[in-house]
Amino acid sequence: RNNCAQEMEVVSKYIEQVDSVRYRIKKGFVPNMNVEGFFYVNDSLKDLLFDELKESHSNSGVGGFLPAVKQIGNVASLPGIVGHSLGMPDIHSGYGFAIGNVAAFDMSDPQAIVSPGGVGFDINCGVRLIRTNLTEKDVLPVKEQLAQSLFDHIPVGVGSQGIIPTNQNDLEEALEMGLDWSLREGYAWAEDKEHCEEYGRMLNADPSKVSQRAKKRGLPQLGTLGAGNHYAEVQVVDEIYDKSAASKMGIERKGQVCIFVHSGSRGLGHQVATDALMLMEKAMAKQDIKLNDRQLACARINSQEGQDYLAGMAAAANYAWVNRQSMTFLVRQAFAKMFHSTPDDLDMHVVYDVSHNIAKVEEHMVGGRPKQVLVHRKGATRAFPPHHPLIPVDYQFTGQPVLIGGTMGTCSYVLTGTDTGMAETFGSTCHGAGRAMSRNKSRRALTPQDVMDELAAKGISIRVASPKLVMEEAPDSYKDVTAVVDTCHAAGISKKCFKLRPIAVIKG
Repeated sequence: RNNCAQEMEVVSKYIEQVDSVRYRIKKGFVPNMNVEGFFYVNDSLKDLLFDELKESHSNSGVGGFLPAVKQIGNVASLPGIVGHSLGMPDIHSGYGFAIGNVAAFDMSDPQAIVSPGGVGFDINCGVRLIRTNLTEKDVLPVKEQLAQSLFDHIPVGVGSQGIIPTNQNDLEEALEMGLDWSLREGYAWAEDKEHCEEYGRMLNADPSKVSQRAKKRGLPQLGTLGAGNHYAEVQVVDEIYDKSAASKMGIERKGQVCIFVHSGSRGLGHQVATDALMLMEKAMAKQDIKLNDRQLACARINSQEGQDYLAGMAAAANYAWVNRQSMTFLVRQAFAKMFHSTPDDLDMHVVYDVSHNIAKVEEHMVGGRPKQVLVHRKGATRAFPPHHPLIPVDYQFTGQPVLIGGTMGTCSYVLTGTDTGMAETFGSTCHGAGRAMSRNKSRRALTPQDVMDELAAKGISIRVASPKLVMEEAPDSYKDVTAVVDTCHAAGISKKCFKLRPIAVIKG
């Protein structure tokens, strides 16, 4: 007990509230911090973070991970980090880096590192929003059939296999070409590519840096949703906060129907991350890198191991874009069939596609000067401001669309990037609701039927491949996405554009 009180004293000495949504973690909170930590939470979210910290002092951490606030501090101690080690409002503890942690490393510093734990196991897990010109009125009479049709079209679940025919050679090309492969094969429209972060293709991808084991896992899964927190939802526009920005995205009215697809790089990305962590454990001894937490395994950016990981990670990212594109193709087919129309006549354009688990070289202002930095975003979304050269022409005046998926059966948001975010968070913002209770705790607290009944009571059609997994993703297991988005909006690191609510959920 006494020990716990001392620990909390340390916390109050090193963690300082800057304003209603900003907190600073001063150097000294954990050993060897090179920069300060900084996190964004409002009053309703801060208790979750501080309670996690208190709990970890009275027992041995959270499900094998350190508390998120400690993890922000440990990331601040990594070699070559610049700016701050940043925590988004949906932050929760994860492997090495917390989920919701953003950190940038100076490309010109030979000591600077890349860490797979800063990207996460599901490389380029991300979301895509597809709009339609249908309204809720059009969909309600056929909502159950539509949910069933989507469930039949999109392969879902833990071991699900894709239905778009792919062989080993296709996989190699998809890893290298990303969305350009989908375009060539006829699964994408040319404008889909425009509305995709990185245009759906990371050019530094090298399929030869992806192990055979990863490829073996990835081949049957291309074009599948997977399980866990991945979902496809039919949603309707519920509120519009910024009419002109929404209009630029083709969102004209409340009740307009959209589709939200949340998925990543499946078993392939997971294997790329696992392989890299093994190699980096060895590399650290060789490169003499000392860490506060061995889950932060890393390698110098310009070492062979660092470069190999970035090339393999980029290939896994390309796989994830092809994956979301294949599902977009299947969603378009399902809607066209259901409404006896064509995807084109239903105006089924991709509004945007963002990644929330990735590391990328970008130019940012550091200490008043432009610098090339490697930005790790894990459970965080890129949110570039208006007039940024890397966002599509259509969104030059609004800023980049930022897609924030709520939890199954709760609302989702679309935000836009801001100049404040560019200056403070390397153009990054939150990615979703963020877990409030561990997966095991969720399973103990709820039964599958409870969750299904609750969704049905809200008028949401649901199709699930593995009902057991539903409890882990129940809304009660997560933080309130509205509180997360409101914190980002209040801090000015992104701006609310419109809100969506689900009417049908397809899950693994």
